[in-house]
Amino acid sequence: MPLVAGIDSSTQSCKVVIRDSATGALVRQGRASHPEGTEVHPDHWWAALQEALAQAGGLDDVEAVSVGGQQHGMVCLDSSGDVVRPALLWNDTRSAADADALVAEAGAGDASVGAAHWASTTGTVPVASLTATKLRWLARNEPENARRTAAVCLPHDWLSWRLAGHGAGTGPSSLEALRTDRSDASGTGYFSPRTGEYLEEVLKSTLGHVPVLPGVVGPLDVAGKTPAGALIGPGAGDNAAAGLGVSAAVGDVVISIGTSGTVFAVSDDPAQDASGLVAGFADATGNYLPLACTLNATRIFDATAGLLGVSLQQFGELALSAPEGSVGLTLIPYFAGERTPNLPDATGSLHGLTVSNYTPANLARAAVEGVLCSLADGLAALQAQGVAARRIILVGGGAQSEAVQHLAGAVFGLPVFVPAPGEYVADGAARQAAGVLAGQMPDWPLEGIHLGERKDATTPAFLRRYRDYAAKAAMG
Repeated sequence: MPLVAGIDSSTQSCKVVIRDSATGALVRQGRASHPEGTEVHPDHWWAALQEALAQAGGLDDVEAVSVGGQQHGMVCLDSSGDVVRPALLWNDTRSAADADALVAEAGAGDASVGAAHWASTTGTVPVASLTATKLRWLARNEPENARRTAAVCLPHDWLSWRLAGHGAGTGPSSLEALRTDRSDASGTGYFSPRTGEYLEEVLKSTLGHVPVLPGVVGPLDVAGKTPAGALIGPGAGDNAAAGLGVSAAVGDVVISIGTSGTVFAVSDDPAQDASGLVAGFADATGNYLPLACTLNATRIFDATAGLLGVSLQQFGELALSAPEGSVGLTLIPYFAGERTPNLPDATGSLHGLTVSNYTPANLARAAVEGVLCSLADGLAALQAQGVAARRIILVGGGAQSEAVQHLAGAVFGLPVFVPAPGEYVADGAARQAAGVLAGQMPDWPLEGIHLGERKDATTPAFLRRYRDYAAKAAMG
């Protein structure tokens, strides 16, 4: 059967999977690292892609390829197709003041009015990660580079463009070949997921002019061809591609437990949260992808295991040896501040200490419960936006913890599915490539385990207690 390739170009690395387009069976794969930092020249991504492709046996026998990539990164090109300056990545925070200014200006000084305006037009209240805020920073701090910028694209757009044979020195007509998809465009701050259109007024107020922007293609449209003739799919932002990789559908909520946490859903309706907790992105299927982030997930497990002097395996065993609720011990895991709720200067706190409950087992259990409760708050933020949650798909390194799996159903109150460990973003990109090739998205089998939900419909006492302490933390 025909082969397809999926590419995951993340902050840390580039991963390539080659799969059978009909069955999804993995044929071969490759990986290469990206340089560290929040400012990276895109040429490093291209070099890493070539290395990963070489490890994966190349694209000569591949009939379609698609790229999933880190969102928000600002890639500026001049009229010849040359990169103007190193890309500012999503995690570069130098434009935080510009984000605040955009909100204030939209509300004529009233931040609440400005936030509501941004939420209703772009689905997302500006924060430093968004591309629009980075463009404003560029215009203020590097005006000559801003004037040289003839086109603006995102990491996955640029890599797809390069795969199609374009690049430095290819000229103005080559810029018109830039393509993106609505999931990645929805993270820029100058695109409306609701209307599917770019917002030229935002570009004029940030960069100072309207550059060439990638054409937004449909979920199964061809975005180009490689010089060898392989079809290039629309690609996607990393979360949307991961959604494809785990076959998330309307009613599914994907909760990713990594160093930080991510909670996103596939929804029929766009979100517009003026509080800024929920980003109203689009997905890669024609639906929407409301998303909330937390800053503290497996890093809490690592820190607590280190404090107790045990391995992560032993940490999980300790947690499972303690009773539900940790005998009243409650950990609020805001060790690195928090994003949901938006408390950037918050710190972690431990509540309910007594002589009898201050044991290694209860502390380990409280850490697991605290992280899952914080993710439950992310889920609640999505539900407050009207998201109909019927199932949790639990992914990320933390999802493989037996303690996490044991507690997840009780905390979330929904059936939980844990897919087998995999490269979900690259797999999602490969699945999209197969869909482009066949004209419809394939139904690839997905192995994993199904966990039951809590039989008692009431909210667990430890979650109610957690929320009481978290509310006090929010009040200062």
